[in-house]
Amino acid sequence: MLPPVPFPEPEAVNLQPPTEADSILIAAGILSATRTVDGNTEFQRLLTGAITEAMTGHHIDVLTLPFFDAETNARNMANRAEGYRMRMVHMMILGALVLKPIPAEVAHQVAEYSRWLGIDDRLLRTVEEFASSDHALAAVDFERNGYTSDWSEERCQVLHTHREVVHGWDIDDDDPELAQQWRALGSLPDDTLGRQVFNFYQARGFLFPGLPGSAPPLLAQHDWVHVLADYGTKVEAELEAFAFIARANDDPRGFSLLAMVVSLFETGYLSADAGLFEAFPGQLELRGMTVRLADAMRRGALSHGLHGKPDVDFMTVDWFALADQPVEALREQFHVVPKSAAALAAGSVTPWEAGGISITQLGMGQRLAELEGRIYNSFGASVLDED
Repeated sequence: MLPPVPFPEPEAVNLQPPTEADSILIAAGILSATRTVDGNTEFQRLLTGAITEAMTGHHIDVLTLPFFDAETNARNMANRAEGYRMRMVHMMILGALVLKPIPAEVAHQVAEYSRWLGIDDRLLRTVEEFASSDHALAAVDFERNGYTSDWSEERCQVLHTHREVVHGWDIDDDDPELAQQWRALGSLPDDTLGRQVFNFYQARGFLFPGLPGSAPPLLAQHDWVHVLADYGTKVEAELEAFAFIARANDDPRGFSLLAMVVSLFETGYLSADAGLFEAFPGQLELRGMTVRLADAMRRGALSHGLHGKPDVDFMTVDWFALADQPVEALREQFHVVPKSAAALAAGSVTPWEAGGISITQLGMGQRLAELEGRIYNSFGASVLDED
């Protein structure tokens, strides 16, 4: 077996943004790796085209792309560093995960293209298991190889739980001190991140972590991101939020979060995950969703960490330490850029407007307000007519 194309020496690495020609090579490589015996699906082409354009700034005609075998594709990337190649493999994995079902030959192709690029991502095995219809084993491997695979006590500290969270997605539903810390966000000024997260929970009837029936504290970390990055809470918006989170993180584990929600909310390959989410397939195929997902990835890529850090794992940020800061100031500090005009036109909404909340969440919010003896306030969120 031939060895992969080696990574370039540091002085030979091409660090320039992709040109239009580079963008063609990227899109062609992704579609070549994920083609079926009948060619690529229309949805694969739409998704690859949208992501390529959002991430490179170049519009590519995905109907006229050349085919590259695994070796040729890798040689096209010979002057690109490991991180660049890893992102390309991630897009190949994504392009395979949206197939229903995943043909075995596509799983093998993606593994071969990855091998030639010198990338051995842990999710490649999961793709092969989905292709073999062994979804139960794939779910186990998501846990073994995904975001929480190296869960530690140190990572648990940012959750502010008062009992040990042994596994990342563990529920902590008997923790009055934790619940009180969340409840105290309601006393912060209106423009702060903490107060807006409090309003976000009140409008949707979400229970604060630490209370019976609440979401896992780790999953609750992404609720802060919904507010920071201005994404609503209907199921399709979860794809946007996690695409943003996944692309902001340079650690390969971050991509597994996007793979997880695609497997839940597009194909249904996973029946449940993250301690709360349940499968709701078909969301990524809704009109405009490829553009919205791609723009979320662009925004995540352009974000960075605090104090000059080049990337950020938003799921490990100590949000309570930042809760009293204005949302706009934090967007500037994390370099959260505005949504593109294309994403807005495609239907991307904030948590505070029409379409930013589901019918179920609206009802939950109204019931919780009644239970607590207060007037319900959606803070501008409402459902669309078609909901």
